[in-house]
Amino acid sequence: MMDLSSIKHLRPTEIVEEVYQRIKPGPEWILIVPKEQALQRAAALESSPDSMKLPLCGVPFAVKDNIDVAGFPTTAGCPAFAYTPEKSATVVERLLAAGAILIGKTNLDQFATGLVGVRSPYGICSSVFDERYISGGSSAGSALAVAKGLVTFSLGTDTAGSGRVPAAFNNIVGTKPTRGAISNEGVVPACKTLDCVSIFAANPDDALIVLNVARAGYRETAAPWVGGPFRFGVPAQDQLEFFGDTAAAELYEKAIAQMEERGGAKVEFDFRPFRAAADLLYSGPWVAERLAAIQTFYQEHAEEMDPTVRGIIAGASCYTAVDTFNAMYKLEELRAGTLKEWTHMDVMLLPTTGTTYTIEEVRAEPVALNTKLGYYTNFVNLLDLAAVAIPAGFRPNGLPFGVTLIGPAGTDTALHQLASGNYPATPPGCVLVAVLGAHLSGQPLNGQLTDRGARLKKTCKTAPGYRFYSLGAKPGLVREDGFAGPGIEVEVWAVPSQEFGSFVALIPPPLSIGTAALDDGSTVKCFLCEPYAIADAKEITELGGWRAHLKQVC
Repeated sequence: MMDLSSIKHLRPTEIVEEVYQRIKPGPEWILIVPKEQALQRAAALESSPDSMKLPLCGVPFAVKDNIDVAGFPTTAGCPAFAYTPEKSATVVERLLAAGAILIGKTNLDQFATGLVGVRSPYGICSSVFDERYISGGSSAGSALAVAKGLVTFSLGTDTAGSGRVPAAFNNIVGTKPTRGAISNEGVVPACKTLDCVSIFAANPDDALIVLNVARAGYRETAAPWVGGPFRFGVPAQDQLEFFGDTAAAELYEKAIAQMEERGGAKVEFDFRPFRAAADLLYSGPWVAERLAAIQTFYQEHAEEMDPTVRGIIAGASCYTAVDTFNAMYKLEELRAGTLKEWTHMDVMLLPTTGTTYTIEEVRAEPVALNTKLGYYTNFVNLLDLAAVAIPAGFRPNGLPFGVTLIGPAGTDTALHQLASGNYPATPPGCVLVAVLGAHLSGQPLNGQLTDRGARLKKTCKTAPGYRFYSLGAKPGLVREDGFAGPGIEVEVWAVPSQEFGSFVALIPPPLSIGTAALDDGSTVKCFLCEPYAIADAKEITELGGWRAHLKQVC
């Protein structure tokens, strides 16, 4: 694959030349940018020293053809719908501003309606591993462009799973961000209240780099569990469904075991409220939102649409305004049930799909099999969750299997870091705090941390240069220039940023929060003591920590 690491040594013009040596017309493409135009863009980047420093300079990408690119037609997989926008979608503008080079626009299930990749007049997309099997949709072409090594990343969209299912069927990564993390301006809507622009890439690190460029005005939800022990949820055994695919079931069990090896604790949860929410997407009034997106076109050109897509959207006429409100009430009731389950887990680990199908099987049962493919995906946007689909091995027949990490809204970065195993020093949305007295694990004030969702990251020592005192029931840590002590034992906790202020407000004088150096050279926030308080205090530096002091006094 053409991932970021494999092209970082190449100049933009060299990258473009390599892309166009590989590329050829196929069902994944609706439009390919002329080579001369892409080379012109690459040469312009090379000529500017500032441009060469951009985070995506020279990186080739593709765009699902329901996303606007100025000067190129947007078809949404329907020739009669096509129009040529004067302005690119906001997400495309951000990527181009970061130096990326557009290679083409990709095929999709028409109007982004489907998880199969066969509902397009521009051709049927099949898995890169077996042309008899579906590629997954609706972002079929975008996934194939990455899986075939034609681009480094691509944009899709995701309403019911379209940014995840094609990733699973082609052994790549599919990022479904938190709703609103990436702007939908300039995207032909499927369900406007649910749609997300998605990202396909060869690995989680590349996907996260693109996500960081693409998103704007985004706030991370604290994920103090990143890089330490974490709890991952799996559905109760009787709630799992693989539709007879025993190989997929075995690969899922292996994925669970691998997550445990990485420090995760498996937690069974009740999947039923999530499944009930998923059922609302196509058997509820959100189908009417698909009609709202293209109502005028549908009224005038319904006969020019894919028959299966037309049949799904025609179902909108079955729903009333009363149905819509009742469904909204039901969704909120189910959301409350899912929130209870989230108190037991940090992330979910689900099969991306329970199975896969041949193109002929989908042609014979287009709606029923599409519904089965959405068993583990359809609820995610309705409940405003974040998700990253990742490869998880191969069946004996050579077809890939994938799993999806799902977390609460705002945990996008954390999910990518868990998927890659590349953890930062400080978990997303957190502040690292070193504690050394009554806030230590098992001590009386430790609940002030755990009640705020803080997680223990490590036990270590301060750097030399700190003296340690007993102030009765409290310890006092004071830095002294030139002092070469043994270092004082501390616990480092990741505290959610939004909880940090209320935690600090509990600290009594003469203690305060400052910055302390650790024995590995890093710095963290830490309990420090004002110097006046140690005048008559007992120094206990030689004991090396508060626990040793407690043993002595007891």
